[in-house]
This record gives sequence, structure tokens and C-alpha cells, in this order.
Amino acid sequence: MLRVVVLGAAAGGGVPQWNCGCPACRTARTERPELRSTQASIAVSTDGEHWLLVNASPDLRQQAIATPQLHPRAGQLRHSPIAGVILTNGEIDAVAGLLSMREGSPFTIYAHARVLAILGSNSIFNVLSEKNVKRQPIEVDQAFEPALPDGSPSGIEILPFEVPGKGAWYLEGKAHPAGGNAAGDTLGLRIADKASGKYFFFLAACARLTDDLKSRLAGAPLIFFDGTVWRDDELIVAGLGNKTGQGMGHIAMSGDHGAIESLAGLDIARKVFLHINNSNPALLAGSNERKTAEHAGWQIPADGTEITL
Repeated sequence: MLRVVVLGAAAGGGVPQWNCGCPACRTARTERPELRSTQASIAVSTDGEHWLLVNASPDLRQQAIATPQLHPRAGQLRHSPIAGVILTNGEIDAVAGLLSMREGSPFTIYAHARVLAILGSNSIFNVLSEKNVKRQPIEVDQAFEPALPDGSPSGIEILPFEVPGKGAWYLEGKAHPAGGNAAGDTLGLRIADKASGKYFFFLAACARLTDDLKSRLAGAPLIFFDGTVWRDDELIVAGLGNKTGQGMGHIAMSGDHGAIESLAGLDIARKVFLHINNSNPALLAGSNERKTAEHAGWQIPADGTEITL
């Protein structure tokens, strides 16, 4: 059995963002607290006792408190069910939560060498002692099985694959610590239970859907997919920023080449949007955008949503 908990569904800054008075943030802050969402991450387990995180959002401490599955075992002074963290990119909303895991519990960070180079170039991540926190490089299209802290196999097989996207925005115009090209900066994951064969896909960032990517996702029982913006120029039109979705490395939900249209007809059983920006009107229940997404078979999850395969 493969269990997945949505720790957070929002894009960078969460909902509401600390300094934003847009309709979604204003509504979440005052009238409808159920709209509040932390930054995107999920937890995965096959036994309900050991969990792997996919990305470590800046809200990780809050997410761990809100998620009973991640609480320390009763009667133990120091314990965490978190066995490892798989990073799909080097953005702040994927790595900053690692700094909340510095209190001495052992776990492993799994990431592409380009992302590990970013961590290695910033001394603040040295608070994660190598004695307790291993950094394990992963490679595109090479499956691996994360280990539990005692070295035993987790029973979960993860296949990383390259996804069209962009490197971390804070490195724009600067030399990447790993040098070279951007291959490996943005990854998707196929996550499977080795015992049952059940699997799902996780893509928190994706700039476009290529034919190869569509073929990979076709027939999947479950996908978590980039839902950052509803339309490409959303932030500009709303007066919230000067970048398009494409400029940030994210595909729009709507439009001729958006996620909803591009993934239609691929026989995907369950489709869940993740990494949803506060500017996205599909956040608001009852909006035309939410109705369109749900009519197309997409779910916008609340923090704490659990899915079992």
C-alpha cells in the first residue's frame, strides 16, 4: 500500500502570502480560513511508520506539527518518522525547510548533483551535520530505492526524470555552482511501491508538456502536477508581478497548451494540482476557473489530504 499525504499545496509564499492583499489572500486571511495553504510538499510511505518527503518547504515545521503521521513516536525524546527528503529542484520553496531539520535526527537528502552543489555552496546548510544527514546524488532516468535510517530498504522505488523548466530564480544571471547546462535543475518523479507495483507521478514544476512527457504520464493512476498559474500572464494582469508563468518555468492550467488541455485524454485516473499560486483564481471554490478545472477531472487539495493507492 502506498500512502501519500499532501503537506502543502501552495506555491512560494503560501496562501495567504505575508504581504499580499489579492482576493485569494484577503479571503483566506479573513472570511475563509480553509483556503489557507502552506508551500508545496508531500510525504510518502508504504508502512505508515517511515515517511519520505518530496521537497522540504519553508513551512515544514508547521506541516510536521499539523500532520500526526510525522509526529515523534510516543515515549521517545528524540525521534522522527522522516527517513529522507527527495528534492526535485533547488528553489527556496523546495529546500528552505531543510533548515528546520537540524536537531540531530538522521535522514538522507536525495537530489541531483546540480541541486546538491547549490546546497554545498551555501554554508548555512552545514547546520545539517554530515554525521546524521547524508547527501546522496541521484541521476536522471536511474531508479533508486531510498534507505531507512538503519540502512534497511524503504520498499519505495523512485525514478527521477528530466522535466522542461528553469533553474532556481535566485541564480539567474549568476554562475551555477555546478557549472554546465541546466540538465537536472528540474525533475519529475515516478514513485512506486515495490511490493504492490502501485505508483504515481510528482511534477511540482513544469514549463511545457512534450510528447515524451505525455507518453510517460499516460495511464497513470495518480499525478501531482504543476498548478502555479491559471493563465500565463496572470501575475502581470493582477498587478502582482512582472513575470509570466513561462518566465518562471511553469505551465498554465488553462489555454490551448495548458495542463488541462494537454493532459486530457491520457487516461490518467486521478489528477491533482499542486504548487498553486495565490494569484490563481482556481483556488476559490465557486469560481468559473475552479469549475472548469473540476469539470476536467482535476482536484485542488487542502493541506493534509491523504491518498492511498
